[in-house]
Amino acid sequence: MKLLHIDSSPLGAQSVSRELTRRVVAEWKANHAGTTVEYLDLAADAPSHLDIDSLGFRLGLDADSLTDAQKRENALTERLLNQFLAADVVVVGAPMYNFSIPSQLKAWIDRIAQAGRTFKYTEQGPVGLAGGKTVIVASSRGGAYAGNPALAFLDHQESYLKAIFGFFGITDVRFVRAEGVAMGEAAKAQALAAADAEIQAHTAEAANEAKAAIRA
Repeated sequence: MKLLHIDSSPLGAQSVSRELTRRVVAEWKANHAGTTVEYLDLAADAPSHLDIDSLGFRLGLDADSLTDAQKRENALTERLLNQFLAADVVVVGAPMYNFSIPSQLKAWIDRIAQAGRTFKYTEQGPVGLAGGKTVIVASSRGGAYAGNPALAFLDHQESYLKAIFGFFGITDVRFVRAEGVAMGEAAKAQALAAADAEIQAHTAEAANEAKAAIRA
């Protein structure tokens, strides 16, 4: 089993989402023997945002017509896409920034969102091509939004990630959430404890599902 571990927060050791992804990966490995992990730190090594060079993979040009810069960007896009497609499990650290996700994470998503590779359009509408994976999003939030109808309209973080991975055909998208982490030390400790319980529940559930599939 291949697990792709992605962090996107630039806060290093101070990052809650990084701590959550670390715990998710450790718990997953403890419950799934033989898991191999590939790590991608988007804060340290983020792909550039889409421009005329990095859009080369969408221009439909012959390879000989591409500039050297476009060829380099195409190679990076292909590497990121193949890394994502090869993973059975994807663990994504996604802090909420201004009600959405870090731009580094969005830049990565823009590279892997490719017609014919992760989705396709048909007469019946779009169809995802990257199904069969489990995605676990480690979501961290300074405030409290979950279960609060008055603030639901501000959530373009978890809602966006659920939508885009669903668009890719991934139906098993799980969230490990720590929110209210900027509302004092007691609130932060409570949030991390709740997230730990979610981590254990998700990884144990996935392990039981895998065992049931083997028995079947």
